[in-house]
Amino acid sequence: MPTVDDILEHIGEFNFFQKQTFFLLCLISAAFTPIYVGIVFLGFTPDHRCRSPGVAELSRRCGWSLAEELNYTVPGPGPEGQCLRYEVDWNQSTLGCLDPLASLATNGSPLPLGPCEQGWVYDTPGSSIVTEFNLVCADSWMLDLFQSAVNVGFFIGSMSIGYIADRFGRKLCLLITILINASSGVLMAISPNYTWMLIFRLIQGLVSKAGWLIGYILITEFVGLRYRRTVGIFYQVAFTIGLLVLAGVAYVLPHWRWLQFTVTLPNFCFLLYYWCVPESPRWLISQNKNAKAMKIIKHIAKKNGKPLPGSLQSLRPDEEVGEKLNPSFLDLVRTPQIRKHTLILMYNWFTSSVLYQGLIMHMGLAGSNIYLDFFYSALVEFPAAFLIILTIDRIGRRYPWAVSNMVAGAACLVSVFIPEDLHWLRVTAACLGRMGITMAYEMVCLVNAELYPTFIRNLGVLVCSSMCDIGGILTPFLVYRLTDIWHELPLVVFAVVGLIAGGLVLLLPETKGKTLPETIEEAENMQRSGKNKEKMIYIEVKKLDTPLN
Repeated sequence: MPTVDDILEHIGEFNFFQKQTFFLLCLISAAFTPIYVGIVFLGFTPDHRCRSPGVAELSRRCGWSLAEELNYTVPGPGPEGQCLRYEVDWNQSTLGCLDPLASLATNGSPLPLGPCEQGWVYDTPGSSIVTEFNLVCADSWMLDLFQSAVNVGFFIGSMSIGYIADRFGRKLCLLITILINASSGVLMAISPNYTWMLIFRLIQGLVSKAGWLIGYILITEFVGLRYRRTVGIFYQVAFTIGLLVLAGVAYVLPHWRWLQFTVTLPNFCFLLYYWCVPESPRWLISQNKNAKAMKIIKHIAKKNGKPLPGSLQSLRPDEEVGEKLNPSFLDLVRTPQIRKHTLILMYNWFTSSVLYQGLIMHMGLAGSNIYLDFFYSALVEFPAAFLIILTIDRIGRRYPWAVSNMVAGAACLVSVFIPEDLHWLRVTAACLGRMGITMAYEMVCLVNAELYPTFIRNLGVLVCSSMCDIGGILTPFLVYRLTDIWHELPLVVFAVVGLIAGGLVLLLPETKGKTLPETIEEAENMQRSGKNKEKMIYIEVKKLDTPLN
């Protein structure tokens, strides 16, 4: 019987309806950026030093510049100067303006140091959660916990909300995630203390990534076969555009509460999608809700200004389906081919996350302007998207994906042997690795949706992608702890992980030019030649079509 792809060939694979829906869902992709990488600005840690009573008054009396004040009153640069202070009464009148501590040192012995008991002074005109809640020195781990909570939320949300989306529908789940995400984001902006802020950030993590992926699934199910890869890539390009916008908004609003408000409020507008974005007809057909599916298909045809052929105005469930299919986690590992797909995809999601975040952490960004650094790093992702567009239709999915993983791994390995004085070459290799892993990240999103049948597609994508959340939790430990052993050791680990991922990709079937599988059997037979949907015989379409009224 005809598939949704066959019907879309008649009523429009990427016409007005799909373009409108694509634009609306891309806004969700861009709005996900502040949650995924917003820690860069929300948790910015500026230079800081202990607040010592009397120092400010002494500095004003002596007319010191900031450099002189730091030289005379701070123990030194680095952690010592940021977390320790001289145990001196700066209010005593015997202190002079020229090297005031010289008279206090006896027999050349160093002055005693103590912890910062009066808080800290931060060298920044704005504010962040670090400066407001003093997440530095002994409490710096609380900033790590803040970011880990987001990734824990991503992981739990992907596992649970994915099941709900495949069981009760994409649209309902999307709207629920939007409402919870927007509400918790606003509550986080007005949180009175660190604990409440952490709780609301965790809630955002539970729903935000799941909403982003549901939007991805929806748009790939609305468009025809020829446009799946294009909308999938540009859906992720919308995320990159969100990175650029975030840098600009953070520059204009350097105070974290106002920034959190500003990037959260647009999410409430997405609730209007209740009237703009319909349920996926593919999902409805997989649930034997053919009447509702046909109603939506007629709506798409009307929006596109295309007549719906009379021979396609009634749908019947596939003989293979028979009864309503309920997704199960066991479906992801029950059969041999889908089990292989699941394990390889999970590893590649993990690899993409570890290398993507790890390369940024390890290389760092040149200069001291956090906004420009963030902006420039986002620009690197655009060439990756265009390289995919240039190669994916000519070569396919599998080989560009495998090569991008291998390039990222090889770039990490080469960087180990580049001397420190060749800084430009090290930066070039790091950027090449960043571009490669960005391509791999975008490819795993695209191919993941193409390897699963409809009734477990959402579940499959969200379960596999949950491994990137595990990677996000582990990456800081891989980078910072291994760097303590040897500065280049994380790059060696990244190289091994990336090269293995590239080899495993070659074991997956090529999905170029194939329709989305509708059943378990079709997914199992994807690697067999001659088993393409387009070779199946369907009912002949009449030449004289009945226009849609």
